[in-house]
Amino acid sequence: MKQEFQMEFPQEIKSVYFQKWIGGQDGMISGIDFYIEFKKPLSKEIKLGKIYFRNQESNLEEVTKSTFVVHFYQKNRIPDLIMDSDSLKEYGNKAPVIIKSKFDLKLNEAVLEYKKMDQTLFFKIVNPKEKPMIAYPSINKPKN
Repeated sequence: MKQEFQMEFPQEIKSVYFQKWIGGQDGMISGIDFYIEFKKPLSKEIKLGKIYFRNQESNLEEVTKSTFVVHFYQKNRIPDLIMDSDSLKEYGNKAPVIIKSKFDLKLNEAVLEYKKMDQTLFFKIVNPKEKPMIAYPSINKPKN
């Protein structure tokens, strides 16, 4: 489905950035936090929906009246695979799950879905800044 992107967001954006993180003593949990900061508190006529970024999508959460965040979680669990010269012994292996995004985006692009006057609109974000990764040694599992 070809989506039409808005050329400008209806409110001035101060900054857009993302930050990778890794957690747990074995480093088996990781994710990306994606932030959008506006110069002024978000207008009441604009309702933020989702962010689409790197083949993932999630709803925005309000941090302050002018800052919003999306948390993308990944479990870095490598599934057990049976590898054998006899292909019948590999029967229990599961095929990888490939999730196709709603948008065809490059690694340096994201899409902000929002509503204005009950109309769903899309704004493409290009080149969000990447901040240095954070390591959380005591995280055991993601919040979701």
